[in-house]
Amino acid sequence: MARANAHDRLRRLELIAVQLKQDAHCTVRGLAQQHGVSTRTIARDLALMREQGMQIDADRGRGGGVRLDRNWGVGRLNLAYAEAVDLLISIAVAEQMKSPMLLANLASVRRQLVASFSPEKRKRIDRLKSRIMIGVTASTFVQASASAPPKRVVQSVHQAFVDQRVLDLRYQREDGVISNREIEPHYLVLKYPIWYVVALDRLRNEPRSFRCDRMLSASMQEVRFKLLPKEKLQPSLVFDDQSM
Repeated sequence: MARANAHDRLRRLELIAVQLKQDAHCTVRGLAQQHGVSTRTIARDLALMREQGMQIDADRGRGGGVRLDRNWGVGRLNLAYAEAVDLLISIAVAEQMKSPMLLANLASVRRQLVASFSPEKRKRIDRLKSRIMIGVTASTFVQASASAPPKRVVQSVHQAFVDQRVLDLRYQREDGVISNREIEPHYLVLKYPIWYVVALDRLRNEPRSFRCDRMLSASMQEVRFKLLPKEKLQPSLVFDDQSM
């Protein structure tokens, strides 16, 4: 029973926080009625939320409202490690693209994120960033033939790239021929807006580049691979978009 009560309270606190963040007009009495508890219970909930750092203001008098300070949340961002890594890599890509409209505050955001990591994790992120390259913008011909790859494919490719795991791929070439591939995704290349995976094709034992939007399906294996230097994959780094 105690566990159920604790779960109910946590859920109620989450819902109250959502209501306050949405800037809705709330009163202690109204919250009590909505959640089926007493006004005293809501008062205790609000007190706990204040102790946790939420800046909750209350108007005095009967029917007074309860609200969240408009500035609360600015500068507060709780990211999982994987989310923070993705954000840092996205910032690195934006910086490499040298877009002045995007770079105004990115350096400050990057410094704050990097400062939150241990030295070992910073090295890991630097290694990931070194595996992402920015090429010239894709030709109008290539852009006209491009389409967004399935979300599951993107997730599998992303995870295999980060974890250095072998990827099973079902791939469609420009001429429509479909084949099954087993690849090691060593590097990513962005030729805006098209992403390519520079990989070692294990079935052919030679480097290949694969357009992400031509990947029909992808699944990650448990097998890991050792990262190859770019020189070993050089033939696939110089490629003709139309032939991939």
